[in-house]
Amino acid sequence: MGGQRGRLIPSDQRQLAIALIQEAVAAGARQHKACEVLDISARTYHRWRDQQHSLDTLEDQRQTVLRTPANRLTEAERQQIMAVCNQPDYQDLPPSQIVPKLADTGQYLASESTFYRILKTAEQLHHRGRAKSPKTVAKPEGYRATGPNQVYTWDITYLATTVKGRFYYLYLVEDIFSRKIVGWEVHDKESADHTSQLIDQIALRERHAPAQVLHSDNGSPMKGATMLATLQRLGIVPSFSRPSVSNDNPDSESLFRTLKYAPKYPIRPFEGLADARQWVDDLANWYNGEHRHSGIRFVTPNQRHQGEDQAILQQRQALYLEARQKNPQRWAGNIRDWRYTEAVWLNLPKDIRAQN
Repeated sequence: MGGQRGRLIPSDQRQLAIALIQEAVAAGARQHKACEVLDISARTYHRWRDQQHSLDTLEDQRQTVLRTPANRLTEAERQQIMAVCNQPDYQDLPPSQIVPKLADTGQYLASESTFYRILKTAEQLHHRGRAKSPKTVAKPEGYRATGPNQVYTWDITYLATTVKGRFYYLYLVEDIFSRKIVGWEVHDKESADHTSQLIDQIALRERHAPAQVLHSDNGSPMKGATMLATLQRLGIVPSFSRPSVSNDNPDSESLFRTLKYAPKYPIRPFEGLADARQWVDDLANWYNGEHRHSGIRFVTPNQRHQGEDQAILQQRQALYLEARQKNPQRWAGNIRDWRYTEAVWLNLPKDIRAQN
């Protein structure tokens, strides 16, 4: 029995230990010395002996008690979550997109972490979506937006064609407050003239100067004379990434990443400009009208841009409060944070990030 201190000891060994200690004490040994030989404390021996005298069991209760968490899902609830996740509308989405969409239809099944845990157990988590792990990048000085049409960011990305070595160029402008794609064009070459025309179109569509700040990379289409003249005419301040930093335009990069890993992204290259433009039009409509963006509490960019997100978030808050009241044992802490995001930063400055 040496070395058993602090470990689980079967009841038959406890009976033997009591008998040996009593025999040693009867032969003249000190009780605490006899306990040390068996590597147990005198207090443990007294407890075992008292349990024996009071007819209580000597079985270690830690071996026999099986505790089931009060908030554990039933098998039927787990199967329901799996069934929902594999429906056509949700089978290509991660739980971070599924849970808000269910909330908007008045359904609460479980928390987002529970969805992830159930999918992981079913070995379905790594099959859902094509996104890769994000990379941490340095950020330059930033701009703060408290409403739509204040700060835009834009960039150009390549679209593959059926001709090897030839690409189409997707010009994409995003409002950082709402994450809405406010304008796009697809051309067969890079040009500051194309960008200038796109900014003019956005200004007409938004019915005023499109933004106070327009951020971009340092490429020639971004800094061309025609482009800078257009910004000056519209009263827009140009902002550029730092030459020494490879990724100072993270919002546009993140947008391109979301679009290119979306389920609708084509597998084959584009055969012509018309095909590419049609695809971008469809994808922009999906992104603005259906995609729940994580940076704005999982509402769509259109809802955020049009000011509808506050009512949606309040409805989600009420739904979660009601769900906790109906089944409080399922909640270990506070409900999910559905508070309205009042301000958004483009490249949050380090000093402000440190304060948060």
